[in-house]
Amino acid sequence: MTLKSLLLGATATTCLASAGWAERGADGHVNLIYWQAPSIMNPYLTGGTKEREAASLVLEPLGRYNVAGEMVPFLAEEIPTVENGGVSDDLKSITWKIKPDLTWSDGSPFSANDVKFTAEYCMHPDGGCAQLAKFEGVESVEVVDDLTVTVHFAEPQPNPYGPFMGGQAPIIQAAQFADCLGAKAPECTDANFSPIGTGPFKVDEFRPNDVISLSANPNYRDPAKPRFATMTFKGGGDATAAGRAVLETGEFDYAWNLQLAPDVIANMEAAGKGVALSAFGTLVERIEINLTDPSPDLPEGERATAKHPHPILSDMRVREALSKAIDRELLVEIGYGKAGRATCNLVPAPAAYASDNTDCLEQDVEGAKALLEEAGWTDSNGDGIRDKDGKKLSLLFQTSTNAVRQDFQALIKQWWGEIGVETELRNISASVFFGGDPGSPDTFQKFYADVEMYANNFDGTDPQSYLASRTCNKAPRPESQWQGENINRYCDPAYDELIKELGRTADLGKRGEIAKKLNDMLTKDSYVILGLVDRGRVSARSNTLGGVELNTWDTELWNAADWYRIKE
Repeated sequence: MTLKSLLLGATATTCLASAGWAERGADGHVNLIYWQAPSIMNPYLTGGTKEREAASLVLEPLGRYNVAGEMVPFLAEEIPTVENGGVSDDLKSITWKIKPDLTWSDGSPFSANDVKFTAEYCMHPDGGCAQLAKFEGVESVEVVDDLTVTVHFAEPQPNPYGPFMGGQAPIIQAAQFADCLGAKAPECTDANFSPIGTGPFKVDEFRPNDVISLSANPNYRDPAKPRFATMTFKGGGDATAAGRAVLETGEFDYAWNLQLAPDVIANMEAAGKGVALSAFGTLVERIEINLTDPSPDLPEGERATAKHPHPILSDMRVREALSKAIDRELLVEIGYGKAGRATCNLVPAPAAYASDNTDCLEQDVEGAKALLEEAGWTDSNGDGIRDKDGKKLSLLFQTSTNAVRQDFQALIKQWWGEIGVETELRNISASVFFGGDPGSPDTFQKFYADVEMYANNFDGTDPQSYLASRTCNKAPRPESQWQGENINRYCDPAYDELIKELGRTADLGKRGEIAKKLNDMLTKDSYVILGLVDRGRVSARSNTLGGVELNTWDTELWNAADWYRIKE
């Protein structure tokens, strides 16, 4: 079977109906708590999941993915396919038909020009767009008429659903962002904090790393939605406090990403105020290895860039040794229980794209020691820390502040200590770590450490754009305002060529083979990414919040327009 034949059989589905519901805003106020506070409302200027989640209340793509991973239209009338004429027979273009009479929250008309502008904004060579991989292979975007836009690709694209599909690639208003192209993008504070959108809510006040006040979009396309008139999106704190606020006290209606031990969640749930929601998708907790030198002794602008290879971790034997020392099954048991599965992969699902790479699942301390010996790292003075050419085998290991992650850090430090690696631990507020501020030294993109741990995932069920984010040109650097998802600055021309091959391959079986090979190049072939845990998504809703459908293939707030208050 080819992806082209799959497109031929694709069908469009629609959003939940609002029949019988009262008028917009009838259910009053709703409270959300995200213990990682958003620092911006523009998903194109951050790699942080928390920002994409918040922005999805306001900004929408042409199409989204539902809870089953199926494509559904949002601002488009239907999902383009070969069958309906939306995808060209040669697979080199995709044409989107926009719903008529759409307006932005400021009352101005939405048009194909906004769609084209969004592509220009992200693809600008000086813009540092964090979602550039979504536009991989795009040659041009053509406005056919006010309600029709065509994306042209340089080569056939069997999977043409990167641009404008899913919560990572929404449409921004051309009028609002007209003066924000290229290097000016981070300077547009008003637009980045309070974007004008087509979504169910609009921003009334944005306080970075704290709280967002929102209200119902008066121009939302469904007059019966959203059911909530106002929303408070509280950020900050920790996962424990967020869980308690929904499950124990009922102070909040929804809590995202409860990265807590399973017994802690069960105890909270016993209070009876709410329920925990969980589902597996593509979220992998992993360790990223920095291939560049983050030393503060280097000049700013050269630190953690390709100009200076890492003095220790450029040796693959050291990276493999770090992986072998880790007991992933114990990490799962302590951190996630049934909501986690040990993995060596970056792409754990769907099954068609998941490598059978299991080499890392069995801890091998002696094998790790042998690799370090082979690499010339020995304990010359008997202090328990290996050294080489007068340099200690010492690493700075950073992650966000979270109880589970700090438990993982402590265990990994212990295991690395057993093989002679000295480890300094650092944890940074999640709001800062995932914030994407180009002026901050503490973001995960800037990566001023030797190794770091976090998790993210991709829209939908096809990993093409996600894997494409690891090509050479996606490395964060000063010229890109430190945006980009190639965090470890991995650069292999063979990988880049294989990404191009994936982009033009239609056969589903072959696409799976290529994706698995790309995954393995990052993991077991080079050990630049050390997969740890395939994490189930765990969030919570109050007993009085209806309409919530936990979505692991898009943003969790993908259907916030359908949420309502359950009457007790």
